[in-house]
Amino acid sequence: MTDLVPLRRALISVSDKEGLVDLGRALAARGVELLSTGGTARALREAGLGVVDVADVTGFPEMMDGRVKTLHPMVHGGLLALRDNPDHVAAMETHGIGAIDLLVVNLYPFEETVAAGAGYDDCIENIDIGGPAMIRAAAKNHAFVNVVVDTEDYAALLVELEKNDGATSLAFRRGLAQRAYARTAAYDAAVSTWMAGALGDTAPRRRAFAGTLAQTLRYGENPHQAAAFYVDGSDRPGVATAKQWQGKELSYNNINDTDAAFELVSEFLPADGPACAIIKHANPCGVARGETLEAAYRRAFDCDQTSAFGGIVALNMKLDAPTAAAICEIFTEVVIAPAADDAAKEIFAAKKNLRLLTTGGLANPAEPGLAVRQVSGGFLVQDRDNGRLRRDDLKVVTKRAPSDAEIADMMFAWTVAKHVKSNAIVYVQDGATVGVGAGQMSRVDSTRIAARKSMDMAEVLGLPAPLTKGSVVASDAFFPFADGLLAAAEAGATAVIQPGGSMRDDEVIAAADEAGLAMVFTGMRHFRH
Repeated sequence: MTDLVPLRRALISVSDKEGLVDLGRALAARGVELLSTGGTARALREAGLGVVDVADVTGFPEMMDGRVKTLHPMVHGGLLALRDNPDHVAAMETHGIGAIDLLVVNLYPFEETVAAGAGYDDCIENIDIGGPAMIRAAAKNHAFVNVVVDTEDYAALLVELEKNDGATSLAFRRGLAQRAYARTAAYDAAVSTWMAGALGDTAPRRRAFAGTLAQTLRYGENPHQAAAFYVDGSDRPGVATAKQWQGKELSYNNINDTDAAFELVSEFLPADGPACAIIKHANPCGVARGETLEAAYRRAFDCDQTSAFGGIVALNMKLDAPTAAAICEIFTEVVIAPAADDAAKEIFAAKKNLRLLTTGGLANPAEPGLAVRQVSGGFLVQDRDNGRLRRDDLKVVTKRAPSDAEIADMMFAWTVAKHVKSNAIVYVQDGATVGVGAGQMSRVDSTRIAARKSMDMAEVLGLPAPLTKGSVVASDAFFPFADGLLAAAEAGATAVIQPGGSMRDDEVIAAADEAGLAMVFTGMRHFRH
């Protein structure tokens, strides 16, 4: 297979005109003949460059509103011909087909059109046909043809030409080909996913996902695991779209935990007051509201000060200086918020290992979307857990009805429990978590662990009793037996919120009545595995 191949003729047809003129000039300066179409040809001519229209090469004008312009043997023969195959060379000579050594194409902006909320017909019109066909042809014939699909590769192409006196190496062309096929795969994935949604097909026969590399990571969950971070082009506020103001690059675990933290804190609207969530190993170790953002942070911190060390802090409104100063009292890995004022940034600047991210807004917890998890031999796809609970959805099942204050704390606890790994138990008092039990095989164990943590914090804070006394408790799924509920009562909980639906609901309700608890059923479960 040939290594160095000189570049003499290029076909350029791009939707994104960024860097186009500079590329055209650099190629023309090397004597490369430029072929082009439509707006690309016009832009190059306006820059004073000589351009041959593809229509003049094919002998056919662009037609059908530009739907047909490059789907022609004069184009695809120039891209697909094997230059070391005598039969191919003879066919080129017989039919007057000129070799094309470089294809520069970026596709119709289908993803952007969908993201802008365009109608069905507009989205269909922005599905590129000729572009992917040419890209695949050029990539298949990378032994002789260069194919560039990303503007960020223009500079690398020019460096390669300079290094090899107007030629490119096989290794370089192979790299371009791989990126080209990845681009068409991602494009087709976007089209098929959009069409499934437009048709209301929640389980299409084939499902494709794609992402763009955001950064390579030092390692994954553990140092022996290679890892990288890809983004899907969504504009949903969060770790993937945030701006990092300081600190070293995020790690795999940082990204995972920061996502969990911001999704949780986004449940609490700024209009309802400041809120803070502190995450450790993807589970909340403290969540609270407060009169001020600093107060919310300190109340969240006091739920489990030990676990908060080295954790992730998420805030639901602009970070201010008092809150920044409070956060700096211990080591914190990442802080993420919709915004941060200059005074807060200045305080954080002294903490070089602390990463500060701003997102420009909160994620919408009710927004539909997909959650994907890989398993051996496949992957699971489900709707994002965007289930929301209203006060009117609560069904009182005990003799005693909860007070308004208990209901407010129940709603808060239920929201937090949605973001805790099952089996999840969350104690809340006055708009702050006071005990969190996560990820246990037994629900009663989660109940007792959360209570034990609250007892430990009472000793640290010098309180006469743990804050579970007088709290409410949320369970992400039903209590299968009364033992978990009774453990919560022993910890001092006065009210319980749970989905209900157990075969032993009557037994659990009777136990609640005997203990003097108020209990409500939601009819909704929030497993998180």
